[in-house]
Amino acid sequence: MADWRGFWNTARGDSLRRRSFTLALLLPGALCLVVFLAAPCLSLVFLSLAERGEFGTIHWTLSLENYKRLIGFNLFGWSPDFLFIMLRSLREAFFTTLICVLLSYPLSFYIASRKSSFERFVWLILLTVPFCTNVVIRTYAWQLILGPGNPLAKLASFLTLQPPGAPLYPGFLAVYLGMITTFLPFTALPLYASIERMNWWLPMAARDLYAKKSTVFLSAILPQTIHGLYVGVVITFVPAMAMYVVTDILGGAKYMFIGNLIQHQFSQARDWPFGAALSLALMVLTLLSFALFKTSRLTRKGEMY
Repeated sequence: MADWRGFWNTARGDSLRRRSFTLALLLPGALCLVVFLAAPCLSLVFLSLAERGEFGTIHWTLSLENYKRLIGFNLFGWSPDFLFIMLRSLREAFFTTLICVLLSYPLSFYIASRKSSFERFVWLILLTVPFCTNVVIRTYAWQLILGPGNPLAKLASFLTLQPPGAPLYPGFLAVYLGMITTFLPFTALPLYASIERMNWWLPMAARDLYAKKSTVFLSAILPQTIHGLYVGVVITFVPAMAMYVVTDILGGAKYMFIGNLIQHQFSQARDWPFGAALSLALMVLTLLSFALFKTSRLTRKGEMY
């Protein structure tokens, strides 16, 4: 009996030590999440309930006026301006993510199909080189490329898409070019990681059974790469929703997006409570978008692989 008690006490002591060691490893990460994520989000909640005073001061009279203003109610009645800005930002982020996904699949397949590891390494380096340059510098480089007198502007003038001597910016085309080139590596790298680990026997078996190319992709390839696709969509859609540097420079401040609106509230209008309400609305929009994508039939199908 004593032997069993000793064995039980030793096992329980080992379990407690393992739990203590696990908690000690998790504590720094959990502390960072609380300090750098949870605390700022909580402060935004309280700040969004305050009111802007004179000269940008903050009055801590808690109310929902900022959220009423967010959905369009103001002193002059109701206006859908802010809702249109949010919808425009959703549209911009959606199409940016969609085009990045459509470009990333063939690019990732091409890199993964290289037989030489050195060749794959070179292509990955070329894909990640833009990360070494500041996004502001890259955006101003697009201004030079799309400027008047350059080949793209001359081609657009030759096709009568714009007047001769006019630049291709500001405009939605310039904004999308800047956004896609900025976020393409964010989508391609997770997809490449999934494609590299893919079981190639499944698409080969589908081809042997005379399946169409679209069926092979939807049934044998996409479910195996859905997790990489999900990660790529997440890390592309979230910053694309809040981007304001590219939209401000290449859009010429003609098109207001939610990122530009938040930046304007905090820097120029000095309306921090309303900026906090806009930031929380942006978080809610992104969380709802990912909840819809995560619960989609396609994502559930990919969980089988």
